[in-house]
Amino acid sequence: SLSVVIPAYNEAHRLPRTLDALTDHLAAGTGRWGEWEIVVADDGSTDATGDLVTARQDPRIRLVTAPRNRGKGHALRLGVAASRGHRVLVTDADLATPVEELERLDKALCEGNAAAIGSRSAPGARIGDRQHRLRELLGRAGNLLIRRTVVPGIRDTQCGFKLFDGDPARAAYAASRVNGWAIDVEVLRHLRSAGLSVAEVPVRWSHQPGSKVGPLDYARALTEFTRIALRGLRPADVFAPFLFLLMSVALYSGRFFDPAHRYLPDSLRDQNQWEWFFAVTADNVAHFRNPLFSELQGFPDGVNLMANTVMPGLSVPLTPLTLLAGPAVSLSLVMTLGLAATAAAWYWLIVQHVVRGRIEAFLGASLAAFAPPMVSHAHAHPNFVVLFMIPLIIDRALRLCTGTRVVRDGVVLGLMTAYQVLLGEEALLLAALGMLLFAGAYAVVRPDTARESWRPLVKGLLIGASVCLPLVVYPLVWQFSGPRSYTGIEHNPRSFNSPLALLSFAERSWLAGDAETANALSFNTTEQNAFYGWPLVLLAFAILVRLWKRALVRALAFTAVAAAFLSLGREFRIPLTDITLPGPWKLLADQPLFEAVIESRVAMVCAPALGLLLAIALDRLLAAHRLRTRYVGLLGVGLALLPLVPAPLKAVDRTAVPAFIADGTWTSYVREGESLVPVPLPDPGDAEALHWQIEAGLGFKLPGGYFNGPYGDERVGIYGAEPRFTSNLLRDVRNTGEVPPVNASWRDQARADLAYWRAGVLVLTPQPNDGALRETVEKLVGGPGRWVDGVWVWDLHERGLARGPHEGVRPRAAPITLP
Repeated sequence: SLSVVIPAYNEAHRLPRTLDALTDHLAAGTGRWGEWEIVVADDGSTDATGDLVTARQDPRIRLVTAPRNRGKGHALRLGVAASRGHRVLVTDADLATPVEELERLDKALCEGNAAAIGSRSAPGARIGDRQHRLRELLGRAGNLLIRRTVVPGIRDTQCGFKLFDGDPARAAYAASRVNGWAIDVEVLRHLRSAGLSVAEVPVRWSHQPGSKVGPLDYARALTEFTRIALRGLRPADVFAPFLFLLMSVALYSGRFFDPAHRYLPDSLRDQNQWEWFFAVTADNVAHFRNPLFSELQGFPDGVNLMANTVMPGLSVPLTPLTLLAGPAVSLSLVMTLGLAATAAAWYWLIVQHVVRGRIEAFLGASLAAFAPPMVSHAHAHPNFVVLFMIPLIIDRALRLCTGTRVVRDGVVLGLMTAYQVLLGEEALLLAALGMLLFAGAYAVVRPDTARESWRPLVKGLLIGASVCLPLVVYPLVWQFSGPRSYTGIEHNPRSFNSPLALLSFAERSWLAGDAETANALSFNTTEQNAFYGWPLVLLAFAILVRLWKRALVRALAFTAVAAAFLSLGREFRIPLTDITLPGPWKLLADQPLFEAVIESRVAMVCAPALGLLLAIALDRLLAAHRLRTRYVGLLGVGLALLPLVPAPLKAVDRTAVPAFIADGTWTSYVREGESLVPVPLPDPGDAEALHWQIEAGLGFKLPGGYFNGPYGDERVGIYGAEPRFTSNLLRDVRNTGEVPPVNASWRDQARADLAYWRAGVLVLTPQPNDGALRETVEKLVGGPGRWVDGVWVWDLHERGLARGPHEGVRPRAAPITLP
């Protein structure tokens, strides 16, 4: 009826007491246990362990031996293989859990479980003498690692008192490969994989002296746990992330292998801006300055970095790399690895919750991460490329719906959300909008599930909010109320999608890309936020019709359609007609947070929804019995996806930094507290001066710049620094090539602006219309500049126009009209 298996190595001093306790208990309950046996598995002991067993001359106590010591796992494999019992009890030789606890484990098996674990961590467990504090902490850390990676849900896998059904136990131990302490984990994982239930039973436990676990055994066990965890992975689960990485490197191949000297021209000026964000964050961290503010741009007012997309969740921890290799390398790695990690996260979510097939999950994740809108933002918007936290947040929300571990999952959700705030708030807002659309649709099609899920979900969300808000309250207060914060920002008036954009192909689509059409339907190359193509739209419609009965399909389809309609803006015109209809975005456009969202970006929510639909359809197709159905369906999928395969992003050689900056000549012209003023001032139309500043080690400050900041008393958000008379004048000359009629009042205003900027030197590089710019500057400052190291220079100290940080006042700008 029962076999008791004891692994033993040099246990001559403890084994007699253990055998006496076991035989007394089992013999006293002969009617309860029927026939029983004790199998001692001697793992190559060098003391009298084996002799003590054979000396008892009891046929119910048997000895199996190994010729040499190979570990607890090997001994248990021998002992369980030799067992004959209907049930098998595995216990350590120290009997730290008394044999009387066997009754509680047996009751768990009578309830239908295949195994019962004597647990020191389950509610109701009683601990007597405790082990050393360090060993206890290491044990807890190991159990936490096991629960997270190998055997989820079991608190204590390592307690040496376990009862099994005999045949499943012998099969599990025979299939094991570990010779060390981790065999318990391997066996439990095997039982779980076979679909057998494992119960965790609280027991009495007391530490016994003479433990065989040494310090090095923890390291060996960690290695064994890792091997077990990796053994459970399918080859595709390792190969898929590798393929995603190759796809990402191919997309960025023009810049990836030489990021410091290559530029993505379709990023417009965003690559310069983002490299500056990484550089200035690293500089602030290295010098223990506030990482949420900088005076290096927009001088002397500065820039509220939290009110810009600096991604402190990555730019701060990557400070060592940025300082060592430069911000161009950091940005390149963030975007390349971030895109691959995002695809891998979608793959994991699909495998966990949607379909088990790895091919289906791979193609669905590829569409979610490499869809045309994502490729468009891949030019220079890492906050919309590095989205690996979004699938993890969705997974945690789905776990909350089950109501099993609401507190834990709520806390984890709060931590994940807080980190995503530091990666990108707009992406989090759009993801939340997409999840809300999906939840509403699913609640309609599956009201029974909604009734069961809403209470634990709401409770978990409240717990998550209570964890998240304290972590992000300071940076958010700084963002919305700190220095140089702003109330809202006006975007391009074309920042909505045309219905035609949803059916057309993006510029970077390899086979079907049409730059002319894409540029006509979007306001720049980094904001081609739709462009899924009519074949994919038709495929999605066919999936919806064919799989209409599946609630998940209907909810995903609604999410994609609703997001697409929201992206059309406040109103939209029906293509090929003059009919204009109000758009649903009008309901959200003026609401807090949404007022700053570029509405065309809402269409990005369609990408993961379409990716999940694709995975579901492929799973159905590959399981189809009729070959004709399978081949026709796969052909349709291929025809829909091929036009969307992205071409590598265009890259060009980077514009060289003027020798005046690169060689450090500028240091002779800019004193402490002064700024270097490029002509014209850097702005969203030309931010090359940010690259100069980075190459100069952030040694000088710049008025103007490319960032989001406030304008006027109302603190309305604008792109770039608050405009002044002289900055507007020089920008107009650059754009038109016409020299204006400079008069005395203009010169006075120019002097006031230069004083406001605390300018030490004006620098003009060769550029279109540089002759007109040079003539204009000469009229404004009253004399010609000098040609120094490849640039025209006006030393304002020589002309008495330079102002130190404490000289004079900071005059207000003359009234101007914004363009």
